[in-house]
Formats: sequence, C-alpha cells, structure tokens
Amino acid sequence: MTSATTSVPQSRRLGGVSSFLLNNGALVGLVVLCLALFIATPRFLTVPNLINIGIQSAVTAILAFGMTFVIVTAGIDLSVGAVAALGAMSSAWMFANAGLPGWLTLVVGLLVGLLAGAISGLATAYGKLPAFIATLAMMSVARGLTLVISDGTPLPTAGAVNTLGSNVGALPVPILAMAVAGLLCWFILSRTVLGRSMYAIGGNEEAARLSGIPVARNLVQVYALSGLFAALAGLVLAGRLSSAQPQAAAGYEMDAIAACVIGGASLSGGAGSATGTLIGAILLAVIRNGLNLMNVSSFWQQVVIGLVIAVAVGFDVIRNRKTR
Repeated sequence: MTSATTSVPQSRRLGGVSSFLLNNGALVGLVVLCLALFIATPRFLTVPNLINIGIQSAVTAILAFGMTFVIVTAGIDLSVGAVAALGAMSSAWMFANAGLPGWLTLVVGLLVGLLAGAISGLATAYGKLPAFIATLAMMSVARGLTLVISDGTPLPTAGAVNTLGSNVGALPVPILAMAVAGLLCWFILSRTVLGRSMYAIGGNEEAARLSGIPVARNLVQVYALSGLFAALAGLVLAGRLSSAQPQAAAGYEMDAIAACVIGGASLSGGAGSATGTLIGAILLAVIRNGLNLMNVSSFWQQVVIGLVIAVAVGFDVIRNRKTR
C-alpha cells in the first residue's frame, strides 16, 4: 500500500516536469544556454554584450511576430525577408527621387509591406493557392521589384528611417521597436476578435467557417499583418545601415520561422504566442553571439542553428501527440 500510494504522486510529479519542459522548453533552454556561455566566456553577461544581443535579435523578432500570426493559422510566409527589403527600398526611393518628407517615406515603406502581404493573403484565401506557393511567388516578385527600384545599388534612407537604427539616450531604438512590435502582437493575439479567430482557423479551418468566422477575410488580414511587420523589420535594418540594400534580409524568413517554432508555435496551427516567439528570437541571437565569442566558424554556426530547429520541431511533434 505504501509503495503504491507513493508511486502515484511521484509519477504525477514526473509528468508535471515533462509537461513543463515541453511547454517551456525555449525558456529553459535560454536560461541553461546563458549559464553555459557565462561559464565558457565571462564576457557574455556584460551589459554591452547583452545590449548587442538585443539589437541583433530585433529584426528577427519583428519578422517573427508577423510570422506568428500566419503560423497560428496553419500557414507559412516565405516572403517576409524579401518584403522587408522591398519596404525599406520603397521608402529610400521615395526619399531619393520623390522628395517626400522622412516620416512620410517611413509610412510608404510600411504600406508597401502591408499591400504585399495582403496580395499573398488574397492569393491564399480567395485564389486557393497553397500558402507555400503564394508566398514563394511573392518572395520572388518582392525581391525582383527591390532590384528594379534600386537598379541593384544601395539607396540612402531618410533621417526618420535612420532614427530606427539609432539610440534614444542609452536605449537602442531597434530594441524599443522590437518591444512595441511584441506588445502589438500580444494584444492582437490575446485581446482581439481577429486573434481568437486565428487560433480557431489554425485549430480547424472548416469548423471555424461553420461557426461563422469569415475565414477568407481573416486570412487576408493575417498575411497583411505579416507584411506590415516585415516592412517594419526592413526599415529597422535599413536604419541600422543608414541605407536600403537590395539584398537585405535575404534568408531571414528561415530565422523568423525558426524563432516561432522554437518559441512553441505549432506548424500544424492553433498554437503560438508573442512571448514564445520573442524567446525564440533571443535564443537564436544568443546562440550566434555565444559562438562568435568562442570564435566558432560561421559555417558551424549554421549547423548548430539547424540542429536547434530540428529539436524544436521534434518537441512540437511530441506536444501534438500528447494533445491527441
């Protein structure tokens, strides 16, 4: 009797621990990684280096916040890197050729990203194209338009855009932009009808449609938001460089997807959060920063990032099995 009664609480405790690790694996991994890097290189936990990590993670995090909306609905957006470049280049072109005020060029860049995302959403929701194909096409179109607009050369950006890459006192604006984008993502997901609809669509699109949710219209809004966040990320990146680069943010879509998945978003849809995505983006930045401090080759860094993504997807698969 004694062994039987003690084994049940013990099994419950073990189950609770495993459940906590599955649901908070990114946070636990981030804490453990930071401790390990501090032991390996004391320079890691210095204030300048932590600020550097925040700046490095800002663009990826902003892209990933927009990607979170899409992944929650069981979609994917491969165009965010190219849309980021197009938004920044459109802003720079308006500044250099149309003579628009700096703040207005910033608005133009954001609107271009919003429009590009909305077009992907229309192709997916009403054109019935798979999200993979629709956004892959947009990736090619956006990158091509960026090269056409710029003629393959960098363009200077307006002062308002450059402010996004500067500091306000001791606070880097990219970190501030990341915080604002994160709060907006959290608010939309947890405090709006659209956010609740995203989870419903990702959980079961047909059931969402039968319950009266305007699925097609909501999907257009979701991809438009992804484009808007991508354009903001592109403008922050351009602000850091004080110029719009035609090949800017190339490959960043993979980091954005990785940050979402590492942070607990399910590629099957119906799961994801702004907090988890932020942790995922910071984790990627910490890995790269730590490996740089230890003078690890950038080639091996790609290998490590790939393994981290594989582990995160593995956790997602296990979580999905446990919820069935």
